[in-house]
Amino acid sequence: MQTATNYKVLVVDDDRDIVEMLQYNLTREGYDVSEAENGKQAVAVAQSVKPDIILMDVMMPVLDGIAACRQLRELEEFRNTHIIFLTARSEEFSEVAAFEAGADDFITKPIKPRALLSRLAAYTRRDALQEEENQVIEIGDLRIDRTSFAVYKGDAKITLPKKEFELLSFLAATPNKVYTREELLNNVWGNDVYVIARTVDVHVRKVREKIGEENIKTIKGVGYKFNND
Repeated sequence: MQTATNYKVLVVDDDRDIVEMLQYNLTREGYDVSEAENGKQAVAVAQSVKPDIILMDVMMPVLDGIAACRQLRELEEFRNTHIIFLTARSEEFSEVAAFEAGADDFITKPIKPRALLSRLAAYTRRDALQEEENQVIEIGDLRIDRTSFAVYKGDAKITLPKKEFELLSFLAATPNKVYTREELLNNVWGNDVYVIARTVDVHVRKVREKIGEENIKTIKGVGYKFNND
């Protein structure tokens, strides 16, 4: 379950004072903060750090917030990212256009830190509730219970070591999405643990031996996906 201590927030604004104020308050609350100064840079940084929440100004040079939001929503990896616009009271822009581009919410400048943190806490609580609802994954005759670390194929219970279970449940959570070995290493083993790409191959082989060959497919030259066809 995610909390503020592992949420990534990308702050996008061409006003340096606002960026520093937000970074200070968000970091104190436990968020992992990245920054960008325009929409074009925001898209690039987002693709690198994979933020959970993006706080983005509307009026910016190079690429405005609405255009940047539209570009991000066209990418599968940001379909569920929370994108919140930072808007000045004097700005005149179409809220309809902003929502059509994929905005989730608006926060009016001048920004009040306590109100902002309260708003973000509401998003983290909502995500946590959604996560609890999705703790059991059922695909075909395979059932993965992420609360009890149990896997069932039909009526048979399959015992998997922790990393094999985490690898299986991570892939199964997004069926048919292809992950590179590096992405699997980062998401299952974490950046702080040194393991090589071959580790993924070994764990995939072990999982296949226990649940069957048909569930995890190899995409040659790319990585792996959980097959839901």
